[in-house]
Amino acid sequence: MRVKVLGSAAGGGFPQWNCGCSNCSRLRQGVLKGQPRTQTQVAVSASSTTWLLLNASPDLRQQLLSDSEFAPTAALRSTPIDGIMLTSADTDCVLGLLHMREFQPLHIYSTSAVRRILTEENSLFKTLERSVPPVHWEVLPLDHPIRFSGPDDSGSGKGLCCRAVPLHGEFPDYVSEHLLHSLPPNEAVIGLELMQGDIKFFYAPTLPGRGEGWKRGVAESQLAMLDGTFWTDDELIGVRGSGKTARQIGHLPLSGPGGLLDEMTGLGKGRRVLVHLNNTNPALDEESDANRALREAGWEIAHDGMEFEL
Repeated sequence: MRVKVLGSAAGGGFPQWNCGCSNCSRLRQGVLKGQPRTQTQVAVSASSTTWLLLNASPDLRQQLLSDSEFAPTAALRSTPIDGIMLTSADTDCVLGLLHMREFQPLHIYSTSAVRRILTEENSLFKTLERSVPPVHWEVLPLDHPIRFSGPDDSGSGKGLCCRAVPLHGEFPDYVSEHLLHSLPPNEAVIGLELMQGDIKFFYAPTLPGRGEGWKRGVAESQLAMLDGTFWTDDELIGVRGSGKTARQIGHLPLSGPGGLLDEMTGLGKGRRVLVHLNNTNPALDEESDANRALREAGWEIAHDGMEFEL
């Protein structure tokens, strides 16, 4: 199994276009030891011939053009992308679907709730139906593994399987109250456990930290890529002077009692990588105490272009 990090920042990227925080300002001035990052996007392949995208970031077009492995495979329209898996209906996860409207039939995997949000209330996403055949939506059942039937499988048993793990997050604010009341709450935010034989990769770029199901997925994985959005629970309040905490937004902070580092103590021995870092996160500064603490605790921090072979 191959895993590519095409983007590693939270919404807005790093630096964020309209942000003058210390991190963004110092990166623009060239005095912060760190790397620019596009918005989080990960791709997975069982054979390097076809790929699954994990979500569809707003920066998807730029990210695909920057990597020759995603170039068309025929003279006319074609793509090695076999499907897109959505972990939620958050704009950071779905806006890139609109880049894929160019008459290219694709499979999109999501919970039923996420499909309804995008197809019943957001007419803009109907542009995906223009291809022949149109984009096909596949339901991801919770806690029930499914096998992808694409060319990487071919009955060989070498293809990818996936289990959707409910993470007990919230639906986006833009969902209407009328639709919200008809959606199962446990379908709002999921983690993805991708399997190829005995190899397991767990992906949760948004992790509220509720429940215990995600911990099992992490403990059993050779690679876990997890929510690294905020270093502290009050990070945004400290920068803006007001606002919501990390937990109120749906992100488990990295530090402090009950934070991700605390919750992960003794949980498995695989590689642990942080993704979806917000532009305010001090860990983006490679000379910061936060960055050093993460490295000393055995964590890696994702950057654009990072690759793993499991």
